[in-house]
Amino acid sequence: MEKLQNIRIAVDAIVFGYKSSGLYALLIEQQFGSSDKYWALPGGLVKDEESLSDAVIRELHEETSVQLTFMEQLFTFGDDIYRDSRNRVISVAYYALIDASTLEIKANTDAEKVQWFKIDEIPSLAFDHNLILKKGIERLKAKLTYEPIGFDLLPEEFLFSDLENLYCTILEKEIDRRNFRKKILSFDILEQTENISPVKSGRPAKLFRFNKLKYKELIEKGFHFEIKFA
Repeated sequence: MEKLQNIRIAVDAIVFGYKSSGLYALLIEQQFGSSDKYWALPGGLVKDEESLSDAVIRELHEETSVQLTFMEQLFTFGDDIYRDSRNRVISVAYYALIDASTLEIKANTDAEKVQWFKIDEIPSLAFDHNLILKKGIERLKAKLTYEPIGFDLLPEEFLFSDLENLYCTILEKEIDRRNFRKKILSFDILEQTENISPVKSGRPAKLFRFNKLKYKELIEKGFHFEIKFA
């Protein structure tokens, strides 16, 4: 008689946040079957009756209290059959983008601690989570150039300079700010509001807002978002 599979399915989430001109990832601290505690990506096993995306949303709520605005499936990790020493576990990874500038995070029922870590200060993580995070950063950098997902990392209203700094920070490249501004504004997907930045230093500047409805309408007409750097 053929032996039945004994494979478990898990989901792991890379939650990216942007604040203070830096890119961060949200990590949790847990104990994994021993006396040692490790930092890890939020996630866990999928229940029999739930979808993968529902499992991600549930795990994030149970571990970090975070609610998502943007989430996308990233990659499946399972070629390393020993990636989890406890069981054979295949992980379907997702990445998510949130505005971290005003978000309050707190460890919920399934995590002891939750904390933002700057991307260049990530510790050694549990399982293969450093590899998952690396893959997520690569996807974020690539997609930022052909889809306006960067707005999901910013507040609803933001300074144009914040958008410029976000691209410079994530892509790790200097940009021609004049050409960048001209290019972004030519897409006609940004609205300049009448609201002034609350920052008291420097010259007052008006805030901008991303028009998601206008972007969807343009996409239906064949519009292609593209930002290139030399």
